[in-house]
Amino acid sequence: MLKFEIIPVTHYRQNCSLLWCEETREAAVIDPGGDTQKILALINRLQLVLVKVLLTHGHLDHVGGAKAIATQVNIPIIGPHQDDSYWLSRIPQQAQMMGFPPHETFESNQYLLEGDKVSIGTESLSVIHCPGHTPGHIVFYHQPSQMAWVGDVIFNGSIGRTDFPRGNFDDLIHSIRDKLLRWGIR
Repeated sequence: MLKFEIIPVTHYRQNCSLLWCEETREAAVIDPGGDTQKILALINRLQLVLVKVLLTHGHLDHVGGAKAIATQVNIPIIGPHQDDSYWLSRIPQQAQMMGFPPHETFESNQYLLEGDKVSIGTESLSVIHCPGHTPGHIVFYHQPSQMAWVGDVIFNGSIGRTDFPRGNFDDLIHSIRDKLLRWGIR
């Protein structure tokens, strides 16, 4: 069974998620925007084995802690889609613009495509490419629990912004209407 806990991080209180396989105790962290010691402390408290960092998109509030965690634990960074390498290459500029401390740029160890699967222990997440908020935004979907980790595609009562560079309102609406709703994600 897949378990999860949400960890609000950074001064934005952005949702970072810790997912783990109850059977194997293997874990992944999705969108570690910052506060890495808080994330790692929870992993230690729950006695989990962190095996990967997963990214929905390249905005700093979702990726700011990825490199630090991956380096400290010696695990790969997986995702988002290649089209967000633009954002990952601009991490220092994002930090300055968003009022974050300085951050270094990094590359994903593996970019993901629509239809890819990501395993966490015996559990599997499906990858849905959902451009709009950013061109390389992806969603992780766990079919058995019908849970989705949507990054900034949708919010409670709203949708993600499209006014940042390379955002596209029409693409976002298409991603929501023709992809997420068809998967039953609401």
